[in-house]
Amino acid sequence: MSYSEPARTAAQSRGYRVTAGGGLTVRPIDAAEHLAFVRAQRSVSFLQTPAWGRVKTEWRSESLGWFDGRRLVGAGLVLHRPVPRLDRFTLAYLPEGPVIDWTGEIGAWLDPLADRLKAQGAFAVRLGPPVRTHTWSAAQVKEGLAAPGVRRLTDLPSRWTDPVGARVARGLAQAGWLPQSPEDGFGVGHPQFKYEIPLAGRTENDVLSGMNQQWRRNIRKAAKEGVEVTVGDDLEAFHDLYVHTAERDRFTPRPLRYFATMFAALNAEDPGRITLYLARHRGDLVAASVLVRVGAHAWYSYGASSTRKREVRGSNACQWAMIRDALAAGCDVYDLRGITPTLDPGDPHVGLIRFKAGTGGQAVRYAGEWDLPLRPMVYRAFALYLRRRGR
Repeated sequence: MSYSEPARTAAQSRGYRVTAGGGLTVRPIDAAEHLAFVRAQRSVSFLQTPAWGRVKTEWRSESLGWFDGRRLVGAGLVLHRPVPRLDRFTLAYLPEGPVIDWTGEIGAWLDPLADRLKAQGAFAVRLGPPVRTHTWSAAQVKEGLAAPGVRRLTDLPSRWTDPVGARVARGLAQAGWLPQSPEDGFGVGHPQFKYEIPLAGRTENDVLSGMNQQWRRNIRKAAKEGVEVTVGDDLEAFHDLYVHTAERDRFTPRPLRYFATMFAALNAEDPGRITLYLARHRGDLVAASVLVRVGAHAWYSYGASSTRKREVRGSNACQWAMIRDALAAGCDVYDLRGITPTLDPGDPHVGLIRFKAGTGGQAVRYAGEWDLPLRPMVYRAFALYLRRRGR
């Protein structure tokens, strides 16, 4: 199965394909209709579920559907961000979406979307096509880290290149869309480079044997030390550990209320969609992780670990528990989320890809995020505002 397939199954999984000239229309759909469409797909990003609009309380959200006649053939969650001092204009954002047939003529899908959003007052549309363009194996990443002349993933030949992803990026550029993904892979939106472990057709032993020696040793070490991983709902304990992790690793933590909203919204829409894993050693919480699953795709979303007792490898135990549960649920992929494309040993971000590559799996480049300015003057003012506030 091609790993760009989740994006293209929106129409094809129902036995038909929509092409240019099909007269697609875009109009609002309710949450129930949107959720039914999501459930009919093999995989959809959790950022494109109706519930995610209830998590992002600072944005106004709506569900839009693409119709071929009376048939719903695509769906998207749109988050509207107002412009400071120009509240009647919004940035219309579809993170990791929309869920359409990206193998088709993209103008037939995106033109009616842009027309509708402009009529609603959007000054620009931002979207992130869920299509892959390049893939590098763990072995390639390891070789690149050791090669003195290699500084980035893109310096390496791709193990697999998806013509769909390349055509989507080319088509967006030709249609006037502007790429937003920065060179280092991290920006204001969602990362273009990710690390994923393919699970389809594999067993626990297959996945474990694909990990490097250090990862396997750490998993065994956690078991030998008596680390116990349980599924729980103690968000306060998780958040305390998460804040501790943020102080140690120097990032800004989200407030507890954000996680409370996230768990309540996602699990209200589909019980068990988001799960908290807690690793304890002799009663002490040593690590915690958050897993999100929609269809056949599972995401490691947040993690925390104690500085004390790091030698018992609670984080590895949490990861292994989540991977095993994703396998048991029939998932096709376990998504470790963002990485930067650096392979430079002098770059402080290199540790992230080194850690994730130890799981086996593959580094993946997506098409990235793209903007279509609908009101150029307002768009330029918004870009200036973002630059002045450091995005």
